[in-house]
Amino acid sequence: MTLKERLKSNRFLRNVLLFLAVLGPGIITGSVDNDAGGITTYSVAGAAYGYRLLWTLLPSFILLLVVQEMNARMGVVTGKGLADLIRENFSIKVTAVVFLGLVITNIGNTATEFAGVAGSLMVFGVSKYISVPIVAVGVWVLVTKGNYRSVEKIFLFFSFCLLSYIVSAVLAKPDWAKVGQSFVRPGIHFDVPYLSMVLGIVGTTVAPWMQFYMQSAVIEKGIRVEKYKFAVWDVVIGCVATVVVAFFIMVACAATLNVNGVVINEAKDAAMALTPFAGAFASQLFAFGLFVASVFSATILPLATAFFVCEAFGFEAGINKRIREAPQFYALFGFIMVISILIILIPGAPLIGITIWSQVLNAVLLPVVLVSMIRMVNNKKIMGEHVNNAVQNTVGWASTIILIILTAALLVSQAVAVLAPK
Repeated sequence: MTLKERLKSNRFLRNVLLFLAVLGPGIITGSVDNDAGGITTYSVAGAAYGYRLLWTLLPSFILLLVVQEMNARMGVVTGKGLADLIRENFSIKVTAVVFLGLVITNIGNTATEFAGVAGSLMVFGVSKYISVPIVAVGVWVLVTKGNYRSVEKIFLFFSFCLLSYIVSAVLAKPDWAKVGQSFVRPGIHFDVPYLSMVLGIVGTTVAPWMQFYMQSAVIEKGIRVEKYKFAVWDVVIGCVATVVVAFFIMVACAATLNVNGVVINEAKDAAMALTPFAGAFASQLFAFGLFVASVFSATILPLATAFFVCEAFGFEAGINKRIREAPQFYALFGFIMVISILIILIPGAPLIGITIWSQVLNAVLLPVVLVSMIRMVNNKKIMGEHVNNAVQNTVGWASTIILIILTAALLVSQAVAVLAPK
């Protein structure tokens, strides 16, 4: 019996191979969500509040899953990127505001990722003036010399490497009984610092750029409607991986830093502070995870930005194309990389301020992107028979409203923090 005949007779094996064929966009998008900013948020949450904020990962997972599923479905059904669809279905003002905001925000976000590269390798004694340029050159070569399939394999490997945080957490010897109690009896408080941290955790899981990249990746992957059920599993696995990594980062910091009263400001601090409590190996693994996540995101963020800007203006885009075939795409990718690197290499650059204001801009843009998405995914002229059903709409709108409320609360808390007398 030939391999083709075996596949026809073995439905399970055929489905496994089909799933492996579409695997990638969901896992990569979910994993890159655990970037330097996300790792910093989870680390600070674990160090400051111990296990008490682990419960926030459940609503975060639901919100991420709902949004990513709709996003992937639009890409598969329409064969168009989110930028294309927004430009075609909304006013020029809305399109201009979204794209301008995303470009500015993603320059700040990319700078934050290179800050993560610098910080993680400082743990190993490498100067940022060496690490950042070398990594930047490596990212450029990867994107310009590779094709989508080869680059995707490297990204999937990066996603797997983020599981190193599980080892760091286990080496920290957490109190698993307290971990369980945090989900059963979360002990919710309503003071400003606690609510701000809750908002930060939930908000860091869904960023505007993720939706643009996810849809572009689905299109570049060439996933068709008949294979969409396998793409859904890809999305689910990506969302699970995101939350699992976040969980173990928080557990590692709660089990070591919180119980010893160690205060941190960024993920690099967490990696260095782990040494006396969980050992040098746990500290190095934590720093390795930060490095992988930062390189990963420093590649994806400018790529996502170049994708959606080129889509919006009708330029050729995609890493399957050579530089001469898509000059605007690679020029924008290079521009974002160069500006971000220069920001990081400036002595005394306000990295914390850059991170905070990037997140604020993300928060402002997120409701606009989500409302646009849900309106389009319910438009039969766009989606045909693949519009949302009643359950999907209920969950989708409820999730969006919750995110809008959380975003508004986050912006208010940021404004109060800035305007409050010192």
